Amino acid sequence: MTAELYHSLQNAVRQAVSSLYGLSLENITLERPPQVKLGDAACPLPFELARQLKRPPREIAREIIESLTVPKDIERVEVGGAGYMNFYFTRGHVFHRLAKIAGAAPPPPEATAPGIIVEHTNINPNKAAHIGHLRNAVLGDTFVRLLRHTGHRVEVQNYIDNTGVQVADVIVGFQHLKEKSLSEVQQMAAESSPRLDHYCWDLYARVTQFYEEDSTRLNLRAEVLKAIEQGDGETARLADFVSTTIVRCHLQTMERLEVEYDLLPRESEILHLKFWEAAFQQLKERGVVEFATEGKNQGCWIMRTSSTGKPEEHPPDGETDEAKVIVRSNGTVTYVGKDIAYQLWKFGLLGCDFGYRKFYTYPDGHTVWMSAVEGDPAAPQFGNKTKVYNVIDSRQSYLQTIVASGVQALGYSEQAANSVHFSYEMVGLSPRCARQLGIPLSPEDKKKRFVEVSGRKGQGVKADALLDALEENAGREVASRHPDLDPAAQQRLAHMIAVAALRFFMLRYTRNAAIAFDFSDALSFEGETGPYLQYSVVRAQNIFRKWEESDTKARRERLAGQVSAETAQRFLGAPAGDDLWSLAAGAGELERIAGAAVAQLEPSLFAKWAFGLAQQFNLFYHRHHILSETDPERKAFLLLLTDVVQRRLTRALTVLGIEVPERM
Repeated sequence: MTAELYHSLQNAVRQAVSSLYGLSLENITLERPPQVKLGDAACPLPFELARQLKRPPREIAREIIESLTVPKDIERVEVGGAGYMNFYFTRGHVFHRLAKIAGAAPPPPEATAPGIIVEHTNINPNKAAHIGHLRNAVLGDTFVRLLRHTGHRVEVQNYIDNTGVQVADVIVGFQHLKEKSLSEVQQMAAESSPRLDHYCWDLYARVTQFYEEDSTRLNLRAEVLKAIEQGDGETARLADFVSTTIVRCHLQTMERLEVEYDLLPRESEILHLKFWEAAFQQLKERGVVEFATEGKNQGCWIMRTSSTGKPEEHPPDGETDEAKVIVRSNGTVTYVGKDIAYQLWKFGLLGCDFGYRKFYTYPDGHTVWMSAVEGDPAAPQFGNKTKVYNVIDSRQSYLQTIVASGVQALGYSEQAANSVHFSYEMVGLSPRCARQLGIPLSPEDKKKRFVEVSGRKGQGVKADALLDALEENAGREVASRHPDLDPAAQQRLAHMIAVAALRFFMLRYTRNAAIAFDFSDALSFEGETGPYLQYSVVRAQNIFRKWEESDTKARRERLAGQVSAETAQRFLGAPAGDDLWSLAAGAGELERIAGAAVAQLEPSLFAKWAFGLAQQFNLFYHRHHILSETDPERKAFLLLLTDVVQRRLTRALTVLGIEVPERM
């Protein structure tokens, strides 16, 4: 609702500035003032124009206001402070319109709308997912939901690196530490406990120790890598079985968090379907790569890049020649080389495609497809989109810059600009959490805010273990509050609360903030948490349940028709109705905040807005005795306001990937 009004105001201001000063402005900033008495939207544009026009901001503000064609539902415009233009909405009319659309889902995107790819999660299929992967998945999934809510067509991809060193190391572990054949590993995987991804968690850490004991054993990794890339033989079949089984385990883990995918492109198909050869041919033909005949990169194909001087674009190992190895001297392709090929395919620039096969079906019937050499002819089309968001942690910033530079160097400037690195900081462990997990800490570690996790060392929190702990904790609370519920219902409710706790924990921080994970913090059900949001919605639902139980004529769906715009204006009018209007206006911000979260690549904006709205509602609940209100018109209005907020919060929680339970 607010987004629509803001858009109308921006157009009106843009036209006025063009008429007055002959200026063409693309972006018109509008802000929500900190207090309702200052208006519902504030425009600081006169301060920007003052430097250009060399005139006082207040004078410019008055001129613009006088020539402004005021949009519908704007009551008045005033000059505020040193030169702000403050816009006041017609409260009753805006609220009346909001009440009619409060619970409506956004319309589906146009079939012709440009397609977007969001690639996220991307767990190496060599062991169980850990808390760092959860941050990636929750950020990526929530961003997808925000994009879809704001009218975009989105394809969700989860890239599977099934030919990399991490998979090779697990295969070394099976073959040389456990001395197990393919059939023995298959038998192990058929047994439900332990799940294969959990078993490989410890095996992977043991392989690291195995290498440290004798560095010549790294030759075993090289042999396995070569066998995997060639794609035949016992070793390759074992690697394919292990990685594919673990991918299925990862999907089950992420399904617990309401995270779904559309496509799983595998690195093996990028190799076997000659994606790399097609990309390599383009890179050579256009002079983007060159063969090194001397120096430390002798025998390698390298791509030279030009740094812009930004710190994150400098190579982390301190290289100064700005050369990036694309093909090693032994002929194997680096991560960057394969990722350039993959990125070109995403934009439809490679001239070849995967085959696709059905791999996994969610309870709602949605199918996850996996790349294949020969696929199902009835499979949907994937890739060939106009914008790509790669959700990858900030430690990969340099490599992401190299990939975009490769696309740019090939002459695809628009696609390079639309290759967006959605970066985020790492998730560590608080020292207290590390001690609880039995991880030995050095004196230096004990002083740090967080301890970095390491899959190679087996340090960290398995995603499933964390979810189990959250559900167990929530289950105890549910059992104490609702002993009448049967065990299955208690478990379902505990699961919903646990998912809300974890997802909101991952979303409440800005993505450039490192998270120090702590069990006590994550498991809290008070304060800025997902369960607090759920409880706020349940509280609103309970109001209507009690109302309908006490009045046989009560009909929630009729409220919007019973409260006219004029009636709403009477209760929302300043100054007596400022607190009620602040709550209603906050509820109307959903679309605007969702748009801002997409534009700034910052889901935490939306999470914090939802939490703030829940806080406002709970204050409203305590200040106004809704069901005992004796004035029928005021009671109907308060019920309608509750209905609006509850529906908006429910919609917000859907975007955040959080379900609303019937009780808390």
